Order: sequence, then C-alpha cells, then structure tokens
Amino acid sequence: MRASSILSTAPGTRRAAFALTDWGLLTGVALIWGSSFLLIAIGLEGFPPTLIASLRLAIGAVTLALFPASRRPVDRADLPRIVLLGVIWMGFPMLLFPIAQQWISSSLAGMLNGSMPIFSAIIAAFLLRRTPGRNQIMGVLLGLVGIVAIGVPGIEGGPSVLRGTLLVLVATISYGVSVNLAVPLQQRYGAFPVILRAQVVALALVAPFGLIHAGQTRFAWGPLAAVATLGVFGTGLALLAMTVLAGRVGATRASIAIYFLPVVAILLGVFLHGEYVAPLSIVGTAVVLIGAFLASRAEAR
Repeated sequence: MRASSILSTAPGTRRAAFALTDWGLLTGVALIWGSSFLLIAIGLEGFPPTLIASLRLAIGAVTLALFPASRRPVDRADLPRIVLLGVIWMGFPMLLFPIAQQWISSSLAGMLNGSMPIFSAIIAAFLLRRTPGRNQIMGVLLGLVGIVAIGVPGIEGGPSVLRGTLLVLVATISYGVSVNLAVPLQQRYGAFPVILRAQVVALALVAPFGLIHAGQTRFAWGPLAAVATLGVFGTGLALLAMTVLAGRVGATRASIAIYFLPVVAILLGVFLHGEYVAPLSIVGTAVVLIGAFLASRAEAR
C-alpha cells in the first residue's frame, strides 16, 4: 500500500487474534526493550548520554547492514517519510532516554514508556479516521490504569525527577507517532531497508553531539558491553521485530508489546540494580497484562 502523504498510516494485514508468530515477535520486543533501560543505566556509568545514543545507533546500523535485505532499494518518493522516521523514531527518542535517566531510575523509565500504546492508538485513530474496536479501547484504557498504578509511587517530586519524567513522556509520544508512520513502509518494503535508512539518518543527526561530549567518557568494559548489547539487540533486531509486527497486526495492536516493558524493567531494576518498587506497582503490572490481552483480541469488522 502506498501512502498518500508523509503523515499517514495503514491497517495491519491481519485482523484476527494474534498468531504464534505475532506472540513470538511481541515477546522478543518486550524482553529486549524492557532490558534497554537497565542497559542505558549501566552505560551512563561510563559514557555521556549523547555518546550512548550515537554508539547504539552506529552499532545497530552495522548490525542491520549485515542482512542483504537491508540494502533493497526504496522509491525516492518515500525517502521524506524515512527521514522523518529517522528523526522522530530513532534520533530524538534515543537521545532523550539516556538524558532522562541521569535523573530517574531504569524502572521508572520503563514504567513511563508503557504509555506508548495510548498515544499510538490515539494517533492511529486520527490518521486512519476510524475508531479502534471495542476490545482495543477497553485494553488501552485498562492498560493506562495499570501504567498509572505502576508509575505513581515512583514519582516523588523534585525538579530533577520531573524533568526526567517529562523527557521520557516526550520520547514516548514520539514513538507513538512513529510506529504508525512506519506501517505503510513496512508493508511496501519490509522492515530491513526502512529501519537501516532511518538509523543512518538518526546517526547523522546524533553523532555530532556524541563527538562533542566524547571527552567526558570514563571507559570501562561493563558500560561498553551494555551499550554494544543495546545497539545490536535494542536498536537493531528489536526494531526490526517491532516493524514487522506493526505491518502484520497494525500499529495499535503492535504497540501492546510496550505494555510488557514495565514488567521487564521492574524485575531487572530490582534484582540487578537494587531499585525499589512499591507494592502498588506490582498490582499495576497485573492490570497491564490484562489490558494487553484484551487489546490483542480480534478487531471488530
């Protein structure tokens, strides 16, 4: 399907309940991206935020370039949309997250990122000019309630926490827009050529800032390994999986993978980084899972 403008989306190719392949893609995205917040926190122990963003984009682009499918041509008419995705899906959010995590925990960043499906559903309804199905609406709303329950105990005032929280929310809104804009391109070309070109654009945007702050690096193997893992899996393979999933089931239902990110982020933050999570947040994770299940049901025709 060829998009009529840069700001447009398309429905998924499948409206039935998730198949085993869809659940596999969703699980992979949730596990990889759920761990990315901890990897960013570890990376910040040795690298400035702008260099983390630059390195993960560079490593992710190299990873994708290893796949021959990434080098398939795309029409010149679609390049503006790819450039836009490079800015608002890759460069901008990947720069904001490490900046924000200077002030907030990896668990809180993961919790806040769980709001992405809400923004995705709203934007999809606007671009497609149709209301999501009843199951999707119920799932999204229930997921929002769960996300609030998860996040509220972790927000304890203070200008630095507020600053970090707002930056994550801005990045999350940017993700919500981007996952919709990527759908027509994925359906036309597949995920590989779209993601690689968008990452090259993002790297060109972010790399100058990374070079400027490279002198602030405190080299250590642990942070380097964390950033390398983030690049290969979080910036490379997980983005491919998410783009494929969005092309199959649509942006709204694909974005429910994000509902599972707080669960992964909480577990890793608590057990590997010594972060505290309030009991209310545990209740919220259960509510989020119920919302994700409802949102993945078959769309009403």
